Amino acid sequence: MATEANSRVLDVKGLRAGYQGNQVLDGISFHLKRGEVVTLLGRNGAGKSTTLKCLMGFIEEKSGSIEFEGTAIARSLPEQIARLGMAYCPEERGIFSQLSVLENLTLPPVIRDGGLSVDEVYQLFPNLNERSASQGTKLSGGEQQMLAIGRILRTGAKFLLLDEPSEGLAPVIVKLIGKTIQQLKDRGFTILLVEQNLRFACELADRHYVMETGRIVDELSRSEINHNLSRVQAHLGI
Repeated sequence: MATEANSRVLDVKGLRAGYQGNQVLDGISFHLKRGEVVTLLGRNGAGKSTTLKCLMGFIEEKSGSIEFEGTAIARSLPEQIARLGMAYCPEERGIFSQLSVLENLTLPPVIRDGGLSVDEVYQLFPNLNERSASQGTKLSGGEQQMLAIGRILRTGAKFLLLDEPSEGLAPVIVKLIGKTIQQLKDRGFTILLVEQNLRFACELADRHYVMETGRIVDELSRSEINHNLSRVQAHLGI
């Protein structure tokens, strides 16, 4: 039987990071086990997005330990990390406005076996199938979010970093995104989710880490957060 330690797909210890000498992360430690959905909760500026960028190799000014699939990646380049099976969906979505939906979907290379086909992405997001020939600039915010997630699913990555996927979306689209994340979990994906929408996070995640000013100040399981909402709300300023 696997122990908790060797079932971890990501293990972060003492991570410090910043920009141009300004420290943003102050020694955070956390982990994800294979097949989990885990959230990073916190107010704006807590360091949540910086954490994702560090994991993906976009921030060079950092120290500490990051192990992914048993490989030390704190000094790895983004393309090396991607080949190990990690993919990042940024808050700004990064849609190529002059490319069609289909062109956006097929632009990133498939780097590992097991990625979803275009047809499978369309099954998850029927709106994209209907808008296949539309330019990125013609999509609604919700459709752009679907496209941003769908695009990384083709690469073969099984560990997803999703930054604020519900931000600014209509409730019906938020519900669809939540359903999709649950379906991906059922398929064996591991997902680290940055969120400010507490209700959305509570419905999806197995565990939650709460961040304040570059530190992790709390950790709660799915059952614990339901009994300690006031504690989390105090951290979030709700």
